[in-house]
Amino acid sequence: MLRGIAKYQSSHEPWAAYLDDQGQAEVSPGWLMSRQWDGVISRHATRRLAAECRRLQIPLVDLNDEPAQPESHKIRPDNVAIGHMGAEHFIERGYRNFGFCGYSNEEWALERRRGFVEGLTLAGFSASLLECKYPGASTPDWNQEQVLQIAAWLVGLSKPLAIMGCHDLHAAQILEGCQLAGVAVPEEVAVLGANDDAIRCELSNPPLSSVATNSFLSGFTAAELLDQLMRGRKIKPAESLIEPIRVVVRNSTDTLAIDDRTVTEALGYIRDNACLGISVSNVVDQVAASRSQLEKKFRQYLGRSPQAEIRQVQLGKTKQLLHETDFPLKKIAELVGFEHPEYLSVVFKRVTKLSPGAYRRLAQNEQKPRAAN
Repeated sequence: MLRGIAKYQSSHEPWAAYLDDQGQAEVSPGWLMSRQWDGVISRHATRRLAAECRRLQIPLVDLNDEPAQPESHKIRPDNVAIGHMGAEHFIERGYRNFGFCGYSNEEWALERRRGFVEGLTLAGFSASLLECKYPGASTPDWNQEQVLQIAAWLVGLSKPLAIMGCHDLHAAQILEGCQLAGVAVPEEVAVLGANDDAIRCELSNPPLSSVATNSFLSGFTAAELLDQLMRGRKIKPAESLIEPIRVVVRNSTDTLAIDDRTVTEALGYIRDNACLGISVSNVVDQVAASRSQLEKKFRQYLGRSPQAEIRQVQLGKTKQLLHETDFPLKKIAELVGFEHPEYLSVVFKRVTKLSPGAYRRLAQNEQKPRAAN
């Protein structure tokens, strides 16, 4: 959001901006009287803060994902669309059994649940629901309570199963619940979060897929609106909803719904070991099937061979490393199980039609923020 605000400012008349890192305006709205502000953008606007801004006649743009304050200009995520996107992601992967974990006392979570259920209903499916009351802050005791509850809930649900958490924190608890229940992710249960909190998602085990909200556009739109308000333009207070961008796919949903234990076990082994340089023979040793049976099952369910699946996992990791690191190709080859970087380059270009260097340049350019149209 701050990046979006900065982008707007950089292309318009510059502001003298103060970043309230400590949230003083939330706990002590009277703090606003310390200076003659021309406008406020707040990620956590409270009723007191909104009232103080009205009293002082300071334009306020509220980015808080809670019900709008009276007479406020509100910009927040389209939570129903986030739920829809999660449902569509799972349906495209062939799932028929679904679940949703959320909070019964948070409006934004209820909106996401409504969108998820609505998306499934339109496709002729339904979802099992597990909801709790969010206490306002996550603590170790509350986290453990949720994990135990989720683990018990999972036992009675049909698999393969696809579950969406109302946000990444809850989805991470679903992953822990799966571990406690002895359920394989994503082979038996695929798990999806929302908000794409990249650090939390990458720290999860396995890394968590998530619906990415468009925080950059939220910030840019807020700055654009505040600029108009500070210039004296009369704009009726209203709520603007910002649609999500896409599902960022990581390991927790990077599979298809497959009701064959041999295939799911083989996929799990490949996912965990492909970058160690394994062969199809190693996979066969781990499952109750001959090589010919495994080949037949993979082509039946995935449309590709076990060897092609190993290569897909290796190339997926290669793309991630090219995108997120500045490691040389020799180092990347070692990390993904290729003895010779030259061979990795040949395989990568054959599949993606780009050299590793060209892919890295393209991926890093796409990462740079761009202003909304």
